[in-house]
Amino acid sequence: MMAPFAEVQAPVIDYEALSPLMATLGGSIVVLMAGLLRGRFVQTVLVPLLTVVSLLTAIGLVIWVWEPGDTVPIIEGAVDVDTLALGVSILFYAAGLVCVGLSLRADAPREAGWGEYYALLLGSITGMVVLAQSSNLITLFVGLELLSIPLYVLCATELRRRTSLESGLKYLVIGSVGSATLLYGLALIYGATGTVSFRGIATALAGDELSVSDPLLLTGIALTLTGLAFKASVAPFHQWTPDVYQGAPTPITTFMAVATKAAAFAIFLRLLESALPLAQLQWGPALAALATVTIIVGNVGAIPQRSLKRLLAWSSVAQAGYLLAGVVVGSRLGLQATVFYLAVYLIMNVTAFAVVVARERVSEHGDDITSIANLGQISPWLAAAMTIAMLSLAGFPATAGFIGKFYLIDAAVAGDYAWLGILIVVGSVISMAYYLRVVATMWMGRVELELPSVPRRRVKPVSGWSPEADLRAQPEVAAIALAFAVLTILFGLWPDPLFDAAREMGTSISALR
Repeated sequence: MMAPFAEVQAPVIDYEALSPLMATLGGSIVVLMAGLLRGRFVQTVLVPLLTVVSLLTAIGLVIWVWEPGDTVPIIEGAVDVDTLALGVSILFYAAGLVCVGLSLRADAPREAGWGEYYALLLGSITGMVVLAQSSNLITLFVGLELLSIPLYVLCATELRRRTSLESGLKYLVIGSVGSATLLYGLALIYGATGTVSFRGIATALAGDELSVSDPLLLTGIALTLTGLAFKASVAPFHQWTPDVYQGAPTPITTFMAVATKAAAFAIFLRLLESALPLAQLQWGPALAALATVTIIVGNVGAIPQRSLKRLLAWSSVAQAGYLLAGVVVGSRLGLQATVFYLAVYLIMNVTAFAVVVARERVSEHGDDITSIANLGQISPWLAAAMTIAMLSLAGFPATAGFIGKFYLIDAAVAGDYAWLGILIVVGSVISMAYYLRVVATMWMGRVELELPSVPRRRVKPVSGWSPEADLRAQPEVAAIALAFAVLTILFGLWPDPLFDAAREMGTSISALR
């Protein structure tokens, strides 16, 4: 017989631990409702301001609930709130704040609707937080879809530009294939283990009834990793990345490049090293092979690119290969190196994309490399910021990128994957071919390439712009570029704060050594 209604108990929810997630979820509703109000002030000032308040509130709540080494299962164990999830969430919120700043003068919010644009942004961030905190297969898939669906729409928010609509459609189609592959893989893992809980899966693998070489389990792991590889732009599942990055509005491209990758690698770490650590001998070599292909394909593919957004897209593919090195080793040091590099990657990429935003709005060449020719004379501060970003992405000493790559190499060598550490060095050397070309174009003039030129386009310069006044015409974009360039140097010379945070995040998965 069915139990009496009085005996049915609701799940126990820790609202304190859930509060950062509720800040962005509630903020998206408030922003959407505010966007229905008329008036230029409401649309262009109040709605972005409410978005910023929501993200800053979430960051404050993360700091409030931060407890090193403490894992809080909430919503009946479907979600884990620990330092790994909270630390990566700060990256999502920071990327959201950057996206708001870069979007203030963009066409996309105006064409798609200010309220809708920022509500979708907050909705995607909410999905990323759910994904990073997932502790079972169901919340993993829900988080992935919640972060993906708003991004499909955001990529197509420049409604009058064909490439933006094409970007959204391509991302929708390929993202759906990745989601379907992931879902099939999760179903097979459940079929092999009989549980959706990460802890339950680890317990099943530790028992005598299930072997780590079970074909059903291995097939499920392979399909799951393939689905996550689509989101992380891991070769050979990266084909969508250059087209989508180039076609999407550049503020959204910036957000996708850093936040989506951070979310994908957060769930890589949590799934593989919390639920499947005993199968590391099976998935480790496979991921190492993917890392090898990704580093080579990403760096070689970036060399012939003229579009700065496509160049950075191929660069992000190569960076995904570097990050995989930290996941492959299945150790606490690898986790720490991965989250450290994710933070560094955000800082470097935001700097580069902010300069791209500033130039494509005023140059008839759009995001073609010609748009930054002689930028050192036109706007030396922006050129300096871009130079720092390129050198850091290449791994030059005294930059955060150098420290991050050194950390990943250290983790790879300690985890008996020394050859993967060598490959990171080789990939970094290859990358100098295109990173230094960008630097040379800015300071030494136009660099001719034997490639088809990008057709010129008419642009409507931002109000008050002149070739010598990039900083005054777009103060928020210039401020973002310069601030993150300073952070790139600061953390290259004094990385201790990020090291400390990475060590605290490394304590979140107790199974790691």
